[in-house]
Amino acid sequence: LSMETEIRLETKKRADEEAIRVFNENLRQLLLAPPLGQKNVMAIDPGFRTGCKLVGLNGQGKLLHTETLYPHQVSEEKVKAAGETVKKLCSNFGIEAVAIGNGTAGRETEAFIRKLALPREIQVVMVNESGASVYSASEVAREEFPDQDVTVRGAVSIGRRLIDPLAELVKIDPKAIGVGQYQHDVDQR
Repeated sequence: LSMETEIRLETKKRADEEAIRVFNENLRQLLLAPPLGQKNVMAIDPGFRTGCKLVGLNGQGKLLHTETLYPHQVSEEKVKAAGETVKKLCSNFGIEAVAIGNGTAGRETEAFIRKLALPREIQVVMVNESGASVYSASEVAREEFPDQDVTVRGAVSIGRRLIDPLAELVKIDPKAIGVGQYQHDVDQR
């Protein structure tokens, strides 16, 4: 019985070390991802039922505009109105890139944006939104955007991750970023 316990503990320790090593490497790659730079970004937190939360950010990540679009509705009028809104905002704010969260409705939202035939110089990028909801509900986000709701804060986080991933991701607990396996099960020290 004692040998069995000892082997189980030793095996668990080795598995934890490997999981931590993988987590460490994945986190390092994510934090060292190259920034897009100081460009005006439209960030979209996609959604079906509640609509897509859209924000306009300047090159420093300052919030310029918020809007909710419904591009996935059965009503052709709402879809057309959403497309016109995106085009108008791209023009008004000099948008240079569109960041779309990769969560629910992400692919459908990307397809919608690409169908709009935006100018070629506007990049459309899928952004990993893991941990955006953790940030949006955090004290830091509430201090930064006291007048905005959680969904708008999440969209801002998605856009800022494209502008400068390191500056945005350091605001989130590493366990919530979603880059490792079993990170909640290993020895937390």
